[in-house]
Amino acid sequence: MAVLAAGCRRSQEPLPGAATEPAAAVRQLVQHLHDDDLEGYARAAVPPAQYAELEAAWAQGHSRWPLDELPLHDKLPALLATLSAADAETRLQRAFKAQIAGQTASVRQAAHSLGLFGEQYISHQGDYSDDERAHYVQLVRALGDWAQAAPLSDPKLAGAAIATLTAAARATGLDSDAALQEAGMTGSLQRLAPFAKAAKQVLAGYGLSLDDSIARLRTGLISQKGDRATVHVQYPLAGKDIDLQVALERRQGRWYLVRTLAEVDAVLAAARAAAPAPEQGGALPPGAGDDTGDSPAAAAKP
Repeated sequence: MAVLAAGCRRSQEPLPGAATEPAAAVRQLVQHLHDDDLEGYARAAVPPAQYAELEAAWAQGHSRWPLDELPLHDKLPALLATLSAADAETRLQRAFKAQIAGQTASVRQAAHSLGLFGEQYISHQGDYSDDERAHYVQLVRALGDWAQAAPLSDPKLAGAAIATLTAAARATGLDSDAALQEAGMTGSLQRLAPFAKAAKQVLAGYGLSLDDSIARLRTGLISQKGDRATVHVQYPLAGKDIDLQVALERRQGRWYLVRTLAEVDAVLAAARAAAPAPEQGGALPPGAGDDTGDSPAAAAKP
């Protein structure tokens, strides 16, 4: 018991450089996710002028950031539509009973196989930096081990999960891309926040507490030179310790993830190219004339 207590105490010790601005910026960013504040996350992830331009690009149908940071983001409207359907509970319960209920060994084997495939894919394919690849491999291993041990074939848990997710999906009112566009970026993020909370509650019911992972996340400073910094991040996930490094850039006095800035710069460049040219003497699109310093598009990824 003494050894376990000592280990817990060590795990809560701050990392070197935890009090620095770059390290604190990462913690504040993920705290928004802990609090189910998707709008707050988006506003903290980019400079204010870019947030305004992203909102305009969303309204014009040229952007779905930050949703496109999610895996399979293009499937989100279809997922919400499926969960929002009037007969969703009945159909999903029927499908679960036919394909998953009681199939513990098969589900575990499928989780094992998917984990191996995901690890191999990330290790050898995909457009990832070395740091991203190392991080994602750790994630896949941790989630694969969790899925093999989780009671995914339990009918009682499945029934509760289906009821929770269908109710939360209907409450969003976002069952199509057109509905997302009509709600706008800020409105969509506000309406999706309770759904994100419900999804985390479902995962916690299966033994995967994302809120606990975020609450125990630690950051420290590896290096800082001018407006660039590298932050050390550690957090537990499904009983595994995840360790990674992220690159940050300071713009207008605040620190942002380099990868996010590069992605947003690309999204906005494409949106500007797709937008009608302003009339001669007209105003530039929001943020188009901002001096944001060196663009991370060249440096691109952490």
